[in-house]
Amino acid sequence: MTPDAWLLLTAAVVVVLLAAWVAWTLTRLGRLEARVERARAALDAQLHRRAALAELLCRDHVAAVGEERAARLAACVREVRSPRSGDRELAENALGRELRELTGDLPELPAALRADLAETAMRVGLARRFYNDAVRDTVALRTRRLPGLLRLHAARPLPRFFDIEDDLREVTGSAAGGGRGRS
Repeated sequence: MTPDAWLLLTAAVVVVLLAAWVAWTLTRLGRLEARVERARAALDAQLHRRAALAELLCRDHVAAVGEERAARLAACVREVRSPRSGDRELAENALGRELRELTGDLPELPAALRADLAETAMRVGLARRFYNDAVRDTVALRTRRLPGLLRLHAARPLPRFFDIEDDLREVTGSAAGGGRGRS
């Protein structure tokens, strides 16, 4: 073979490899975008469930919660459902704080409702973690040099992290400064 044929063959192999990599990356990006959407839907469902439980608390259990706390909870639920500031994370944080303040001193509440509140708090934390993991993976792939240069999925906005306060450390066993070690 002549040197020109080798050069042509090498260029063809590089083009085929690049096309295969682009196809694989586009497929991965599509899967990651779908993962973000599914995780966002799960997070929204858990946040709506938490808001519904808070509404139930302030509507049906005013005596157990107290009128002042029930009014604050009702205001937080209204703000979560239609944030005036446009910042849903801020509204969700306010509702989460109100619910965390209530958990210890509600012996008058039915045990099933207390358990549902605790379970919902855990599910919100886990759903937020799954969503943020999906966002992290998507952003990491889309901001690499070659996908950025080739503008893969450039027409789509980068997904945003959803940062709210939760007490997920208690559930997963990872405390500040000391998580599970690697073996």
